[in-house]
Amino acid sequence: MWIYLITALLLQGTNGCSKSGGETPVGATPPTNQTDSWIIPQDKVLDGGPGKDGIPSVDEPKFSTVSNIDFLEPEELVIGVHVDGKYKAYPHAILDWHEIVNDEVGDKKVAITYCPLTGTGIGWDREVGGELTTFGVSGLLYNSNLIPYDRKTDSNWSQMLLQSVQGDHAGLSIETIPVLETSWLTWKTMYPDSEVMTLETGFNRDYNRYPYGDFKTNHDFLIFSVEPDDDRLPRKQRGLGVLIDRAQRFYSLQLFEEPRVIHDTLGTVRLIVVGSEEHNFVMAFENVLADGTRLQFETQDDLTGASVMMDQNGTGWNLFGVAISGPGKGTRLTPVTAFMGYWFAWGAFYPDIEIYGDN
Repeated sequence: MWIYLITALLLQGTNGCSKSGGETPVGATPPTNQTDSWIIPQDKVLDGGPGKDGIPSVDEPKFSTVSNIDFLEPEELVIGVHVDGKYKAYPHAILDWHEIVNDEVGDKKVAITYCPLTGTGIGWDREVGGELTTFGVSGLLYNSNLIPYDRKTDSNWSQMLLQSVQGDHAGLSIETIPVLETSWLTWKTMYPDSEVMTLETGFNRDYNRYPYGDFKTNHDFLIFSVEPDDDRLPRKQRGLGVLIDRAQRFYSLQLFEEPRVIHDTLGTVRLIVVGSEEHNFVMAFENVLADGTRLQFETQDDLTGASVMMDQNGTGWNLFGVAISGPGKGTRLTPVTAFMGYWFAWGAFYPDIEIYGDN
């Protein structure tokens, strides 16, 4: 039990409990105020400590230009989104404290959901069941992972399972928006004209301080236990998990010590997975165009201009799968369901997941 008490004290130190009135139950006890049945084991749904909305989502984010952002170090991570020619970045330094940002990018209503404990940042479409909603932080966890709730029906959702797990929407899957997790240096080099979320969140937080102690650097330490605890890779190894129907594969960031493009097949889908450990990104797409053209890619070293790979026809592509130069300019690759995360989380949520290169 001591580990959960430490968690509660840690979150209280972040002011995350400011809205809970100090009466939120703490620790490894399942929630008792949810009467509808859960489609995940309810005894594994834990109260993380701060209570519902104790970690407040940001519902009116403010943005500025890259040149005006001075609170990020080059190696700090951001989550980037591209919709309708609009590029926006959401710093981990803010998401660590809020976990959800409800926003609009182009004509798309999005929620950027981020779980610091599993290292998973995913873009969600806020139109659910034909109705627009926003998402909040329930204060509950499953396998150490964030459980958002939608404010339209109060249904609870599993971030990594990408579906509602309790409430009116139970069993409904969420539509995801492709996101790019990378370093601030890489992002601002590739997208110098993008918008970046600022510290004007409406809340008083010390965004220069990471609220979870040595969690990121202590590679064996977990605040909440997971099941199963897969030891095929180090727990905190970051990588991209790809989900296609019932097939799953994990591409460790360490595979890309040298920038490379992996041509692969998962299930019935031909993939390209492009990554660079130095520049801190891994992204995946289908590599067959709508007209049946199968592409072959090579990486490009110069990130300026955002072209990271070139196909056999001389078309340059960016990390959102958009052709930005050459004869195929304007074409888009089909995204796949994929997101970055710690290995322990992928192993817990998807026990049958394959590890690329593990023969």
